[in-house]
Amino acid sequence: MNPDILKERKNATFDVEKLTYILDGGPEKTRRRREIETMVLNDPDFQEEDQNFLSRSERYDQAVRKSAQMILKLREYGIADPEEIYCYKNMINGNFHEALGLHYVMFIPTLYSLCDPQQSRKWLPLAESFKTLGTYAQTELGHGTHLRGLETTATYDPATQEFVLNSPTVSSIKWWPGALGKTSNHAIVLAQLYTQGNCHGLHAFIVPIRDMDTHVPLPGIVVGDIGPKFGFNEVDNGFLKLENVRIPRENMLMKYAKVEPDGTYVKPPSAKLTYGTMVFIRSMIVGESARALSKACTIAIRYSAVRRQSEIRPGEPEPQILDYQTQQYKLFPLLATAYAFAFVGQYMRQTYHRISEDINQGDFSEMPELHALSAGLKAFTTWAANSAIEVCRMSCGGHGYSRSSALPDIYVEFTPTCTYEGENTVMMLQTARYLVKSYRQAKAGQQLSGIVSYLNEPKHHRVQPQPVAARPTVVDINDLVSLVEVYKQRAAILVELAAKSIQQELQHRKSQEDAWNNSAIDLVRASDAHCHYVVVKLFTDRLGDMSDTAIHSVLSTLALLYALHGIANNSGDFLQAGLLNVPQVHQVSIRIKELLSQLRPNAVALVDAFDFHDRRLKSVLGRYDGNVYEHMFEWARRSPLNATEVHESFYKYLKPLRSKL
Repeated sequence: MNPDILKERKNATFDVEKLTYILDGGPEKTRRRREIETMVLNDPDFQEEDQNFLSRSERYDQAVRKSAQMILKLREYGIADPEEIYCYKNMINGNFHEALGLHYVMFIPTLYSLCDPQQSRKWLPLAESFKTLGTYAQTELGHGTHLRGLETTATYDPATQEFVLNSPTVSSIKWWPGALGKTSNHAIVLAQLYTQGNCHGLHAFIVPIRDMDTHVPLPGIVVGDIGPKFGFNEVDNGFLKLENVRIPRENMLMKYAKVEPDGTYVKPPSAKLTYGTMVFIRSMIVGESARALSKACTIAIRYSAVRRQSEIRPGEPEPQILDYQTQQYKLFPLLATAYAFAFVGQYMRQTYHRISEDINQGDFSEMPELHALSAGLKAFTTWAANSAIEVCRMSCGGHGYSRSSALPDIYVEFTPTCTYEGENTVMMLQTARYLVKSYRQAKAGQQLSGIVSYLNEPKHHRVQPQPVAARPTVVDINDLVSLVEVYKQRAAILVELAAKSIQQELQHRKSQEDAWNNSAIDLVRASDAHCHYVVVKLFTDRLGDMSDTAIHSVLSTLALLYALHGIANNSGDFLQAGLLNVPQVHQVSIRIKELLSQLRPNAVALVDAFDFHDRRLKSVLGRYDGNVYEHMFEWARRSPLNATEVHESFYKYLKPLRSKL
């Protein structure tokens, strides 16, 4: 064990194991997670070569092999709980992705949520036995987040009781679905439904795309891989062109919307039910933001504890770079963010399952809020985590650029979340639509419930804040409850300003659409403020569950740092609204420095609590034992370019060059 990192662990003021229990959801879940991880560690079938040294085709091949092995092993071990399956796969895949990922997270969940009982009896056994390998084909070359703009058509033919699916334009070709290019034999295709001469909008259809025995594409199916990407090198993201593909009427998912044999259309109770799987994925992505950022923080903070560089005092030994205040200012707010997002991820998972149960019982009342919250938090957390991972990489200096650090892989595998399952700006605008609607309801006297209930409070109904001097502030910047209130007021004021902006545009005889577009910057700011309030509130609320005083103390410090850092980065909002005055903002900066110093002894222990095994982290810089340099040298020696002392290019190009000069 590196002595510097050993010293860091001895300085911890709390029990790391107890904090791990909180993050996992209890001691039994931690025990079971580690048990599953040990299964993987002891399994020779998963002792594969470092993926960074493989070609793309080799990486895809390895990913498919691992997916097939995982299916067999999960069955052998009797692992059926979704969380345990997720844990098992994460341990195997590390920072990379699974070839059959969309079969698990999109195809099967969509079947569960949109199949009627008869369809469930047919399709779920096929999917769960992997005879049917599926993906989810929504995005097209010309449209992604704007679902109503999708062009793929499914036209009902009552004479044969079939749907005829077509890609009528180049821009309508399905583009991007994972596992579509070479792996899947079925796809859930989102298409515009036409029946009896009318278009009824997007609906989901199960479309066979490859022969289940030969795997050859079926007639009318043009399918393939879209080529190399910024990341996801193991995944065959694909294209799909449909040319008069006929499927039985029963292949339309009909739990809610239906087409009768004669072509009569039966409307669903809510148009948004078709998009239930997307809401599920967006809710999951919040937790993924926490995990990706937690990994990056673990690597950067452990490395900062063992890396010694430059001088603070001339003539003294080089200090750990974690002792530099600038390094602490880069990393500790990100660590606080990782914890905040971890607790928000837990909340989103619980909320999704609770509201899904209500929907299954026929209660759709909370669906709009779930849709708005999952969209906004998906955008808020992925934007923050994406930029934070890059800060972690740069905080590791030049070595962070090496793929041995794992930080480039974590970044390139995570960054697509900012655009998939909804481009983030559009997601924020979807949340804004809900906020503006809620604001108008509150103004009309309707009592709001749920997370937007703060819009009912009369003191928030003001457009032009009073001057700071006219309204003395009573905010205690050391009190989290007081800071939650400030974030709440900021959100309410920005929602009102956005709503008033739309109103002013309408008064200038602009159309509703132009008024919305001309207010879009204000609307995104309002959604961002709303999400920021939700995160600060949920982090603060979670502290009430902490019975261990040492853990409560360190997490309270993290929560306070998260809240104050957010104020420092958005001080203009708080000053303009009159929620804080200039001396208080100055005091926030001073307090942040104090909090950095308070967190310094616990920094390594706080990342240890995430409990990432080295095999899962796959980072030379983030090793638990801190022995970075010798393992970095060992990793470099394994590069395929080092297989021979003299590369063939010397004989082919460099040596002949000398004779020609």
